[in-house]
Amino acid sequence: MPAKNVVRDFSENSFYHIFNRGVEKRDIFLDQQDHKIFIYYLTVYLYPLPKVLEVYPKLPIRLHNKNLSQEVEILSYCLMPNHFHLLLKQNTVNGISKLLKQLTNAYTFYFNQKYKRVGGLVQGRFKAVKILNDELLLHISRYIHLNPVVAEIVKNPIDYEWSSYKDYLENNNSFINKSLILSNYSSLKAYEQFVLDQIDYAKELEKIKHISLED
Repeated sequence: MPAKNVVRDFSENSFYHIFNRGVEKRDIFLDQQDHKIFIYYLTVYLYPLPKVLEVYPKLPIRLHNKNLSQEVEILSYCLMPNHFHLLLKQNTVNGISKLLKQLTNAYTFYFNQKYKRVGGLVQGRFKAVKILNDELLLHISRYIHLNPVVAEIVKNPIDYEWSSYKDYLENNNSFINKSLILSNYSSLKAYEQFVLDQIDYAKELEKIKHISLED
């Protein structure tokens, strides 16, 4: 893995593309429940706590103090069979590191209990690239949402259940901060067109390969 893909110092008020995959590239999402549990933890950690409690009124007290919504915002995500992508904005020092530690620990504990396994589930250190300008921010959002199309799981990203793309197009209330991306477009349809115009991933690869994390 190139050193450029291992960011060690995360800045305040900065955007990052985060990626991690299963150990030995193994699948880490095996059924619908697995996806839902991962998204549950994203919600619990990144939605403002009052909103979390509206969705999950019986949320265990121990999880109240793990809420990081003031420290980190999520703009986009996609869960693939053996890896996940997150587009994050760090608002305070160590916010992203805390989030990834909580997220991977909680999900690994769930997964190991369910499938009666032991040991780590994802690769030791997550990969990260700092997003340096608005153009790259938009491209990475599109890149993340096109992952299941590139992998030939679906033909249209709207048909993939385990990403934030549908949240964007249906303007759902969720833990996703869509405004930072959508403010660059005149309408939801315009963002949809931005994504679909590059559904042939190969055409876009040359523009974003230097910030791809999967090599």
